[in-house]
Amino acid sequence: MPSNRRAFLAATTAALTATPAASAAAAPDPSPHRHPDPHPHPTTARGALAELLAGNRRYAAGRPLHPHEGSARRHVLAAEQHPFAVVVGCVDSRVPPELVFDQGLGDLLCIRTAGQVLDEAVLGSVQYGVEALHIPLVLVLGHERCGAVAATLAHLRDGAPVPGHLRLLVDEIMPAARRTCGLPGDWADLTVRAHAAWVRDAIRADPAFAPAEVAAARFDLDSGRVAVLP
Repeated sequence: MPSNRRAFLAATTAALTATPAASAAAAPDPSPHRHPDPHPHPTTARGALAELLAGNRRYAAGRPLHPHEGSARRHVLAAEQHPFAVVVGCVDSRVPPELVFDQGLGDLLCIRTAGQVLDEAVLGSVQYGVEALHIPLVLVLGHERCGAVAATLAHLRDGAPVPGHLRLLVDEIMPAARRTCGLPGDWADLTVRAHAAWVRDAIRADPAFAPAEVAAARFDLDSGRVAVLP
């Protein structure tokens, strides 16, 4: 692991350790006015995934609870955070994880790049969640009609130009597109699934993330439902 990532993690871990004590000394204890949380965080990967899928069912059915959005929650989180899942998702404005999974402030650590493309900043952020925040689950979330996937397929199919920084996205998604080309079914959707699974497997294979379970899923824009990928 590069030394700059080690330094970052050491510094953030130290800050997390020091912050609650410092905050407690600076502010009055709010606990006498705090009510039990009706939506406590799961502490296992299985529980975390179950909570995400339950929230998604509420979202898709149009019955979200919008938990953890009030001022009391904001004040509690000012001292420390304990999210229960890392979501590695796409920047697409139609797929905000907190809404898709019906979660609120402090529930999810969301890392978003076009097409869920990995780089050192993404990996360092995931490691921060797993190592410093002790998050038990990392979920890679792909979605249908992904623009980064569409650009990759257009480049492979028609030789469409890929300007500037977009080249990195296409280069990272291209292996999944090549593996699925010629298979029966919709090439774009097959690529979305294959790429999300590849990102999952790449994170799983890195020993830096060994303490967490890693899964992949696909979000359906039409139904609003999330399905876990095999």
